[in-house]
Amino acid sequence: MAVFPSSGSGARRLSRELIIETALAQIDMVGIEALSMRSLAQQLGVEAMSLYRYVHGREDLLEGIIARLMGDLTAVLDQEASEHWQGFLQAVAHHVRRIAVEHPRAFPLVASRHPAAPWLRPPLRSVELVDAFLSALIDRGFTDDQAVGTYRSFSSFLLGQLLLESASRGAETGSATEPLDEGGADLPERDGTIGLERAPQVLRLRGLLSEDHSEEEFEISLEALIDRLESELSR
Repeated sequence: MAVFPSSGSGARRLSRELIIETALAQIDMVGIEALSMRSLAQQLGVEAMSLYRYVHGREDLLEGIIARLMGDLTAVLDQEASEHWQGFLQAVAHHVRRIAVEHPRAFPLVASRHPAAPWLRPPLRSVELVDAFLSALIDRGFTDDQAVGTYRSFSSFLLGQLLLESASRGAETGSATEPLDEGGADLPERDGTIGLERAPQVLRLRGLLSEDHSEEEFEISLEALIDRLESELSR
């Protein structure tokens, strides 16, 4: 749990890490929609404009929160390097679910679109995670098409299941594209510079990742569900 400085002492103790921890703690308590730079500054005991020395606007703050939420997942991917692909997918799924359980009100951010990759389907905010995921599958012998297809099916299942679970734990699952009031601050356009430099696989596979197979995937998932139910009912 974040430790908040008292009013008057915030300016001396302010840091990007503290701002992000405080923002996450606020989301955990009151949800994404209630978070604002004004309320964040008030909690930290500083003026709202002083926050912009450490976070460069809404997108930058959201990237920091997502990085905080997903921070341990890279280590999980590395630890599972010797696992077969089934074990790898299970490890990733259980770790992401733990995030949804521990931070249900913040979890919808994970399912929002990254500003540098709005074409990424399904939307997953952490392009670094997508890149590591694709690299791990390709290293295990998957072709580009197989890796992208697995990512799409796996993340569709994962986000759909966990967004429902998060909603049952109090999350607002509507659009999270504009969750933050920046107080009308006149800021440089630094949010728009967020790129894909740390996600070379995502950039290389943009064509495959941006293809829309929603109708086909829906039908396949529906048929798989019906087949499973038929198998269970015929026992």
